[in-house]
Amino acid sequence: MIDKTALTFEQIADFCGMHPLEVQAIADGEVAQGINGYDPVANKQVTAEDIARCERNPALRLKLLATPEMNQKKPKGGRYTPVAKRNDRPDAIAFLLRSYPHLTDAQIIKLLGTTKDTIQKIRDRSHWNSANIKARDPVILGLCKQSDLNDAVAAANERLAREGLTPPPAPDSSEAAE
Repeated sequence: MIDKTALTFEQIADFCGMHPLEVQAIADGEVAQGINGYDPVANKQVTAEDIARCERNPALRLKLLATPEMNQKKPKGGRYTPVAKRNDRPDAIAFLLRSYPHLTDAQIIKLLGTTKDTIQKIRDRSHWNSANIKARDPVILGLCKQSDLNDAVAAANERLAREGLTPPPAPDSSEAAE
C-alpha cells in the first residue's frame, strides 16, 4: 500500500493497526527490510474503489471488508492438533471429565479431536501416562475455543433438561486456574 497508493501514512497506519511513524519507517526502509507486502485488494480486504476514495480525501479511512470465511462455521471433519499440543490432550480430557461429567464422549471427541478409546482409558486410569495427567482447561491449553466449549456444555445441559435431570453446577473460576 505504501508503494502502490497515494494514501497517507495515517490512513495506512489506521487500516493496518500500526502507528504512523512505524509506517513511515517502513516506507523509508529503516525497518522491516526484505518483507514482502501483499495486495489487500487481491486478498479481498478492501476494494480498489475504497482506496481511490481515500486517496482523494486524506480525512477518510479505509474500511475492512467482511470476509465470508469469518462468518462461516468450520467444516465438519477431523480436528488437527499440532504436535506440540498433543501431549496436553489427556490433561484436557481429564479436565472435561471432572468439570463437565454430563458431556458425552462424542462431544469431547468433537471438542478435542481425540478418540473414544483415549477418553475411556483416562476415565478408568489405564492410560499409559495416567500418573502424570493433571486436569487442565482445554481453552487455556489452546485445544478448543471457549465458545465451542460453551456450546457443548449448553447442549449437554439441554439434553439433561429434556431427560428430566438437573445439570451439575458450573465449575468456579478457581478450578479452571489449576
